[in-house]
Amino acid sequence: MSELIAVAMITVLAVISPGPDFAMVTKNSYSYGVKTGLLTAFGIAMGVQVHVFYTVFGLSFVIADSPTLFLLIKLVGVGYLIYLGFKSLTNKTQLTIENSASMMPTNVQALRVGFLTNALNPKTMLFVIALYTQVVNLSNPLWQNFTYGIFISFAHWAWFSCVALFFSTPILRAKILSQQKIADRVIGALLIILAMGLLFVSVK
Repeated sequence: MSELIAVAMITVLAVISPGPDFAMVTKNSYSYGVKTGLLTAFGIAMGVQVHVFYTVFGLSFVIADSPTLFLLIKLVGVGYLIYLGFKSLTNKTQLTIENSASMMPTNVQALRVGFLTNALNPKTMLFVIALYTQVVNLSNPLWQNFTYGIFISFAHWAWFSCVALFFSTPILRAKILSQQKIADRVIGALLIILAMGLLFVSVK
């Protein structure tokens, strides 16, 4: 029971801490509305399972023991976040609530950006590895450790769905889109700053 409580508390604190996931859900929600925001949130929850899978099956130890492999994974994730940030910084498309529907990403695109943002996010990778190596007993039955993973995904989905619902409210969307260039540049700069900061984190 103590292990379960620890997993729950640490997960909640980690999920609500600001990061790339929060930035992407926020941007997609004020840009394109609730459907795109919720799909992005669900994609993020799916991305968590990538980290859970390789950690539960012990591949996290391979990553931890190979500085070169960890650096490669980190660079791919950082590169993707910088790419998203640069796209937001240089966006010249002026959206309104009325015209955003015609420019809305497809369901697959919204899911994909959420999935990749989390699956390639070194922050989530480090969180899941730390949780499973320092809190969870990896000798637990697989079903138990995967159940923890499902809870972690659910926590991501629940929190970021709330974020999506908040930033997609019509009044708030209208206010943000009236200052879209500033909002997009703030999101873009935040993504790049977060990405650069992840270059200095260690798996140890």
